[in-house]
Amino acid sequence: MNALTLPDIAAQSTTEPASLDWVGMCDIAVPLLLEDQRINARADAGVSLDDPGARGIHMSRLYLALGALQHQRLTPAVLQGLLRQFLDSHQGLSSNAYLRLRGEALLSRPALVSPLSGWKAYPFEIDARQDSWGFHVELRLQVAYSSTCPCSAALARQLIQHRFKEDFAGKPLDPEAVLEWLGSSQGIVATPHSQRSCAQIQVRLTAINELPLQRLIDLAEQTLGTAVQTAVKRADEQAFALANGQNLMFCEDAARRLDQALRGESWLDGFHLRVVHAESLHAHDAVAESRWTHYA
Repeated sequence: MNALTLPDIAAQSTTEPASLDWVGMCDIAVPLLLEDQRINARADAGVSLDDPGARGIHMSRLYLALGALQHQRLTPAVLQGLLRQFLDSHQGLSSNAYLRLRGEALLSRPALVSPLSGWKAYPFEIDARQDSWGFHVELRLQVAYSSTCPCSAALARQLIQHRFKEDFAGKPLDPEAVLEWLGSSQGIVATPHSQRSCAQIQVRLTAINELPLQRLIDLAEQTLGTAVQTAVKRADEQAFALANGQNLMFCEDAARRLDQALRGESWLDGFHLRVVHAESLHAHDAVAESRWTHYA
């Protein structure tokens, strides 16, 4: 029995000629090795369809090329080689190639005071592109942190002062009585509101050998100062309360801190950051954004 010649419909000409910017596949399950960590990721892979008369691309070639990701540590060089493979397998059809990888990195984080530690998940995306302008890589990251409103803190302090004046008016100030009052619910009549907040950071990388995900995470958390915690004891919770009280910030403050920190990093060529303070006072959120591009 002779083997059948299978039809290749994608090689046929289209009856509606037009070039397309992007053709490919989305949400492909892929294993990654990123900074020595195995990650279950999802990929969007595609190329441009420059030939207006071509019916389509060979999507299976893109899918099979992604298999290389499971065997080697992910670096910009690996991404560039993969995009070149996309284009080499579509000679005459495509001039641009795209790849987006997204997943969650798990990092062990120590408690503030106690010897405990726990795992935190950091959602990320890596965008790689090969086009007429060359090879480009961008890294997106989300970092959760706590923010205490400076206005709310000032209003709370004012109420505490007022209660102190009422409770001790005309009385001699006995240090022990004041200390007891400060530790009571009657003394601390108001507390400032804090909110779980999120920094969304997108950076365009320069010609470097690595994908500095953890470096970017550490930079963001150190700059903000009040990253959310994992395993805690009461001593850690108290230390976190102290950190929040000494680190009051509006969303504008958080955005400016990150802006200054990122501008000092030589391994990035530009960034877009967005901080969101999920208000506990309002039903809406407070947002601040900043963009910067380095022009040589």
